Parts: sequence; C-alpha cells; structure tokens
Amino acid sequence: MTPRQLKAFTSVAQTLSFARACERLHMSQPALSLAIRSLEQSLGGPLLTRTTRQVRLTPEGAAFLPQALQLLADWDNVRERIKQRFTLQTGHVTVAAMPSFAGNVLPRILRDYRQRHPNVEVAVHDVVQEQVVEMVATGRVEIGFGFEPEGESVLAFEPLFIDPFVAIVPAGSPLLAAPSVSWAQLLNHNFIALQRPSSTRRLIEESLAAKGMELRLALECHQLATVIQFVAAGLGVSVAPSLCQQQVAALGARSLKLSRPSIRKPVGLITRADQQLSTAAEAIREVARDSVDHAEGSRRPRPGV
Repeated sequence: MTPRQLKAFTSVAQTLSFARACERLHMSQPALSLAIRSLEQSLGGPLLTRTTRQVRLTPEGAAFLPQALQLLADWDNVRERIKQRFTLQTGHVTVAAMPSFAGNVLPRILRDYRQRHPNVEVAVHDVVQEQVVEMVATGRVEIGFGFEPEGESVLAFEPLFIDPFVAIVPAGSPLLAAPSVSWAQLLNHNFIALQRPSSTRRLIEESLAAKGMELRLALECHQLATVIQFVAAGLGVSVAPSLCQQQVAALGARSLKLSRPSIRKPVGLITRADQQLSTAAEAIREVARDSVDHAEGSRRPRPGV
C-alpha cells in the first residue's frame, strides 16, 4: 500500500463521491480509479461498490477505513518527526569528552549550541581519553572531544587547536619565582604522574626519551584531579595540558609554562571515518569550530602543523 492509494480510498470513502474526491485530491478520475483498483488488488478484494448513482463501502471497506486513516496519520507523524530532526527542531546527540575538555571548553560549545538549537537533547560522557576513543570507535557516541587518537584507522580526527602542556607545582614552590620552568628543573623534584596506559603518560615519556631524559616517579595514580590534589598538598610536581589550568588553580596548585622540551598536542573532534553524522551531531561540529575560532586566545592549527 502507498500513501497515494490510501488517500484515494479514504477520500472516496468519506465523500462517497469520486467527483468530490478528485476535487479534494486534485487528481483526474482515471488516476483516482486506478489508485483504488491497485489498492483493492493488493488487499485481495473490493473496498467500494459503485453504480451510476452512488458509491458505497463494502463491509471490508468499512472495516478498513479507520485503519487506513490511522495509517495516513502515522505516515504524516513519522514524516514530520524526521523533518523536525533534519531542521533541528528536535533530536538527540551523544558525545564524549576527556575531562579537561569537558570542564573548560565544552561548556562554551554547549552554551552556543543550546542557543542555536534549544530543542535538541545532548548527552555528555566525560571520560578519560582512552574511553573517548573507544566510545567513538564502537559507535556508542557520534563525536568525541580529545587528543588525536593513535593507530585507529577507523577514526577521523579534525584538530580544533594545539594545546601545550604546563608544569603543575605547589602554591609555595620556589619554581614560581620564574615565569617558566624547564624539564631538567622539574625533574629535580618528586614527580607525580598518571598511571599507564594513560596517553598523557605515554606522550610525556616519549617526549623525554627523545631528548635523552628519563621520567622517574615518586607517585602515580589514575585520575588527573588526584594528581593535581597531590601536587597542591606538596607531595611533588607534575605536568598537564594547559586546558586544565583553571582546574589546577581551583584545586590549590599553580601552573607554569614548560619548556625544553615543549610538549604540544592537537585537541579536536574524533568521529568514525566510515559513518555520516546525524544532523544534530553535524551541528555540534559546526558550533565547536565557530566557538573555538571566536574564543579569546584560541589558535586553530595551520595546515601542515
């Protein structure tokens, strides 16, 4: 059955007139008759009886009429709901973001998104980088916000900005006497790091190894917030993405520019390379680009950087 056939039948059934049904539907009488005949053939019997003077419903036609009207109503409802999703009058999107991004950049993106599309529901998973990558790769979320994933051919990455790592030191540290600190200076203090398989830990170790330096640990733990709290308590020093500077200050530690070697890592959008985003998710991508572009001090990476 097609909507055209159902509309032809219901119009004749409600008006009991082929002529009036033709006027209502703006169809020719041969086209109307063909639509009803095709419907009757598909169902297996007549729905209408027609004489030169009148049109009547057969018993089967009378039984089918309310169901046909419901089918048309359902058809219109489904079509309208899909149109609303395409026009972002309604919808739902799920994203994942590493905590440093979720706590510092994502609120601005979601604020702008809600202003543009207030009727779209957004679910956010604030999880560590490795889980962001896993959730996008397995299709649990459409978009992830985090560092560029390594060795994931199924994923696509679009950088939004380059984030330098900063040193984290206690509030009373003598290192705060200078505006920046080198790795050589930092490694003279007890170092606190995230446990493996943290991508941040791996990046730090690889960057230091490339300069012939070794990371010797005093403490390690799973959560970056815990690392910062340990530093604030005077147990040692650490490093973190500059995205975390607001969190560092809130937890009572201090951050410093870090050099020799400088560690920088792209932060951006992670999606599946083989899947098209929903309209709602595509809109989040557009808002993220705009929001980062207009943020004070943000820097979009140049091609080839």
